[in-house]
Amino acid sequence: MGWLSDEMGLERCAANHVALTPLSHLNRAAQIWPGREALVYGASRWTYAQYRDRVTRQAAMLAARGIRPGDVVATLLPNVPAQVEASFGVPSCGAVLNTINTRLDVDTVAYILSHGGAKLMLVDTQFLSLAEDACATLDTPPLLIEIADDAAGHPASGRHPEYEDELARADPAFDWILPQDEWESIALNYTSGTTGRPKGVVYHHRGAYLMTMGTVVSWRLTLYPRLLVVVPLFHCNGWCHSWMVPVLGGTIVCLRDVTAPAIFDALADEGVTHFGGAPIVLNALVNAPDRRDFTQHVEVYTAGAPPPAATLARMESLGFNVTHVYGLTETYGHVVENVWQPGEWDALDPAAKAALKSRQGVAYPMMEHVDVLDDSGRPVPADGTTQGEIVIRGNAVMKGYLKNADATAEAFADGWFHSGDLGVKHPDGYVQIRDRAKDIIISGGENVSSVEVEGVLMHHDAVSLCAVVAAADDYWGEVPHAFVELRDGADVTEAEIIAHVRARLAGFKTPKAVTFGPLPKTSTGKIQKYLLRDQVRAAPAGRPG
Repeated sequence: MGWLSDEMGLERCAANHVALTPLSHLNRAAQIWPGREALVYGASRWTYAQYRDRVTRQAAMLAARGIRPGDVVATLLPNVPAQVEASFGVPSCGAVLNTINTRLDVDTVAYILSHGGAKLMLVDTQFLSLAEDACATLDTPPLLIEIADDAAGHPASGRHPEYEDELARADPAFDWILPQDEWESIALNYTSGTTGRPKGVVYHHRGAYLMTMGTVVSWRLTLYPRLLVVVPLFHCNGWCHSWMVPVLGGTIVCLRDVTAPAIFDALADEGVTHFGGAPIVLNALVNAPDRRDFTQHVEVYTAGAPPPAATLARMESLGFNVTHVYGLTETYGHVVENVWQPGEWDALDPAAKAALKSRQGVAYPMMEHVDVLDDSGRPVPADGTTQGEIVIRGNAVMKGYLKNADATAEAFADGWFHSGDLGVKHPDGYVQIRDRAKDIIISGGENVSSVEVEGVLMHHDAVSLCAVVAAADDYWGEVPHAFVELRDGADVTEAEIIAHVRARLAGFKTPKAVTFGPLPKTSTGKIQKYLLRDQVRAAPAGRPG
């Protein structure tokens, strides 16, 4: 061990080692900036002192309701203050935060609640019926705490304890339960079910902390940013941005409904300087018929399907600087960034700049490595052509999949997290996605499992065989397109097929078009999806004949 050994008194102790956790950011911010604006929602505003008080009361309320360290607390909320507060309040009582996608169907919400074992769920009144219907299928449903929003037209139902009433009664002197080990779980996030049932991705405090610090560097953040929460806080905990903002004494501006007018209002009225969003958000902004003027420079993160070069160029002309990032639920959100190279890149024409910006990029500073490997596990040549699987290694990689050791082992084979995404590596080392493995469809920033949609289609009496692929869409980026082979003598319309799926799955998972006819197959009967993708790409408006 050499002379720097524990035998010489160089032990870890309370003075030189504290478990890393993003919870420390809010404690620090409340001490330094108690009167500074921390959280905004419409006409409501809270300082850092008030924000920390509400977080403390939430933690106390949860503890009083029987939540113990290690328990799971779920949320079914849009981007409202209670969701932001839960990012600190739930782990501050030692619990694990499980934010659930509000766009999911009853069956999937019920599965997540059962699989994750949530003991309590914070629910916005708008989604109360969804929560109640899901809970009705469970033997041991979680306790529901209702969060009313009168201003948005969602008053309390009176059927469940109400959030603000609960906070008012909670202990403001509750002692936060901080992690003793930074490997302790802080959040449970479910994938979008890219191979059927969603998998439970477990985050630790260390990864969440390092994600916040890495983003400060990568996004070139300075003190007092004003962040508009456009990215749903149920997506990778909003890319960990809620945990990050207190580092800089910044302000979080909540946005319940994501629309172009609402975003422009926030830019003009609240002085928003930063936000993240899927390419669909960028498209909405550049195509908005009415735009309000704003004077500040605005930094935008975008992730998902690469935004069209024309969209990136138009965003820049409106006063936005767009940075393309990449990540997955399993990596706390974005861990690959398109680092802009000043000088030579600045001199390029707008189209060339946009093409460079569409690449996913290089590893974040808190990550160890991002690479592209071939089927033998060797790095592909950096030629921008040879495809392989994108793999990632670093501290902002999940602990693993809850109750799924086999899937965890497969994901972590050979010391890498295997993304399942196919890409290339350019001569400068920048990674770029070329295709999505496992037939993922990215619609409006949401992952859609073709396997799940196909499973629903096969339950229709008229369907003999089916396949679902991604079709390009100017608004959503990608939408599901179904190919259906009917049973002999069956007769069904496109509208009937779409209605069948819509009655069983969320709207974003529903095919927007259906093509009837024999499906191309290999000699062993496997459907040749690549031919269907080619057919969709070749057809106008994504509707092959």
